[in-house]
This record gives sequence, structure tokens and C-alpha cells, in this order.
Amino acid sequence: MIPEPTQEGLIPFREYQTWYRVSGDLTSPKTPLVVAHGGPGCTHDYVLSIAEIANTGRPVIHYDQLGAGRSTHLRDKGGDFWTVDLFLEELDNLLAYFGIADRYFLLGQSWGGMLGAEHAIRRPAGLKALVISNSPASMELWLSEANRLRSELPREVEEVLDRHEAQGTLEDPEYLKAADYFYAQHVCRVVPNPPEVERTNQYMKEDSTVYNVMNGPNEFHVIGTMKDWTVVDKIDQIVAPTLLVSGRYDEATPAVVQPFMDKIPDVRWVIFEESSHMPFVEEPEAYFSVVEAFLAEHD
Repeated sequence: MIPEPTQEGLIPFREYQTWYRVSGDLTSPKTPLVVAHGGPGCTHDYVLSIAEIANTGRPVIHYDQLGAGRSTHLRDKGGDFWTVDLFLEELDNLLAYFGIADRYFLLGQSWGGMLGAEHAIRRPAGLKALVISNSPASMELWLSEANRLRSELPREVEEVLDRHEAQGTLEDPEYLKAADYFYAQHVCRVVPNPPEVERTNQYMKEDSTVYNVMNGPNEFHVIGTMKDWTVVDKIDQIVAPTLLVSGRYDEATPAVVQPFMDKIPDVRWVIFEESSHMPFVEEPEAYFSVVEAFLAEHD
């Protein structure tokens, strides 16, 4: 059961504000876990179930990244503003605000795991362990695998996607329905989506600026500023013990995760057999058990 927050508030960041939620007691002897959500531009809501780890006595910090959810929105900003460096700076600011920069764990999901890898490559002394959940090591690999997964969809679904992308009619209900078919196979296999996932979806409908700028219109039509992103040539610089997590039906297929496994010196990988991109809602008990056991090893 998701615990009630013990703290909620806003952190000053530049001239903006980052919203946060704490579950559990930050004075606990257990190392705090910071959770970075995906997108870019999603919200903490869909990964909020990870707060259940706080029931073990470990404090868990969620936050909405700048431009998302309850943090400051900046709809007029473009690709020169929404950068990886911006979100790395925001994460450092959060760690300093809570006074935990000398001892913390980081779990990043999807884009959050990409951000987590970038953070870990810098070798911050306080990062005691890293969880990369459902994340690619490069967008080139991601796009290649997305195209493969698309080719395995029913022919009529793939044809709808291709036709509307060629025409630029990405808001057409027919296109959105076809995209939802892909999502139900490879993003979240709990249909209808749980309420916390729907909350993120609703926030994205209200403002998808960051997602559109950095990623593109959806998960498999990536035309944003991140389309050439990669850390493949830098992964071996990660020294923090790392847990890789993915789902058997994940859009983050084994091929996109493999470079992390190949190049991080201290790494292990767990694949959840009944999950796609959100094992924390598809197989929550198993997910929390695996993650907490890994973190406990490094307290």
C-alpha cells in the first residue's frame, strides 16, 4: 500500500520551483532512495507505487521534474532550454536541499534511468547504488527496437501508424487508438491503467512541452532533441553498484539495455517475465522485493 507522504513542498531551483514528496523518515539509518520519473516531461504519479519501499523503513523521495506536474511549467521554452544538463542540475539541487548528497540511492525509470546513468557517469561520491529501470543506453537502439516491435503489430495497426505519421495527422483518433494498442502491449499491460498512471497521462495531456521538445509525439516516433542521445561510450565510467530492471514485453527491449550490462563493472539484471515497461504496477510485489533487497546490500 502506498504510504501517505510525510513531507510535500517546493524546492527553489534557479528562478523556478521543483515539487517533491517524501515517504518515510529522512532521519532513518537506512539510505534514502530518490526516484526520477520518465518522459522526459512525465510526472512522479505513475511511479508513486515505488513509495511502498518506505514501508521497510527506507525514506523515499519523489519529485516532479521541471516543466512537469506540480513543478514550474515553462511552455514557451525550446530545445536550447530543455537539456540533460538542466535536469542533472535540478537533481543535484534536490540532493543538496535535503542534505543527502553524501549518501543516497537513485532509481530512475525510463528517461529517469537515462538521467540516472548520466548522473552516475559523473561519479558523485554520495551515490551508493543505482537502479536503472526500463531504460535504453542509446536512442538509436531504442528507435531500432521500436521499429522492430511495430513491425510485429497486426498489419492494420502498423498501417494506421505509418499513414498518419506520413500525413502528420498525429492527433487523429484513429492514430491515437493505434498508438494505445502499442502501449497496451509494451508500456503498461494493466488495462485500464491504474489511477496513478492515469494521473500522469492527464498531466501530459494538459502540458506535454518537455516531452514534445525532447522526445517527440509518442514513444516510437522520436523526432525531438534526444533522438541522437547515447551514453554507450561512457557507461564504463559508472562505478556505483547498479541494478538493471526491465520487463519481458518492455519497449526497453534486452537489446537497448544490453550495453549497460556489458559495460558497467558492478552490475546485475533482472527481467520480469509478466511485465512490459512498468513492472512496478504490473508485478509490484516482485519488483519492490528485488529493488529493496539490492538496496539493502549497500546501506
